[in-house]
Amino acid sequence: MGQILHGSATTTEAVRRTIQNSQASLRELAARYGINPKTVAKWRRRCSVCDARMGPKEPRSTVLSKQEEALVVAFRKHTLLPLDDCLYALQATVPHLTRSSLHRCFRRHGISRHA
Repeated sequence: MGQILHGSATTTEAVRRTIQNSQASLRELAARYGINPKTVAKWRRRCSVCDARMGPKEPRSTVLSKQEEALVVAFRKHTLLPLDDCLYALQATVPHLTRSSLHRCFRRHGISRHA
């Protein structure tokens, strides 16, 4: 099975390993592999040859504040109600709450029934 790369990857793990172990200059390696010298410098600095995680390092809600998210999580853990029932109960307190934002919040905190 082949290696899975993210959409913007310009190198493979083998190329990255070669870059890390090579004594050649940044320009030489960049020309050899057809990549930017900044990319060569980045892979030289890293300890690993694996891709870094894409997206935010610490996922958070763009809809709910930290207090609202804490309220929603506490409500779910206390009542153990299904998603739609939680939504209807919480919409009076958090009027901009949507079903999808509630579901994402539950998944983020590991309390969704479809994790």
